[in-house]
Amino acid sequence: MTKKLDHMEEEQEARLDEIEGTLRGHIGLIEDSLDRIEGKPNAGKQEKLYNQRTRDEKGGGKGQDK
Repeated sequence: MTKKLDHMEEEQEARLDEIEGTLRGHIGLIEDSLDRIEGKPNAGKQEKLYNQRTRDEKGGGKGQDK
């Protein structure tokens, strides 16, 4: 019984980690958009990283480790 609970806890933690990563990514995109609107230097870097990560995940290419 405890083995199953441990497994369920690990799965839940993995899901929460994925949600946290997604939220951090979206927050980064929002901050980057705000930087572009405000005309700050280096605006657009987060979008470039996000697009690279998306291609890697969809295409199975090299990049982000899971």
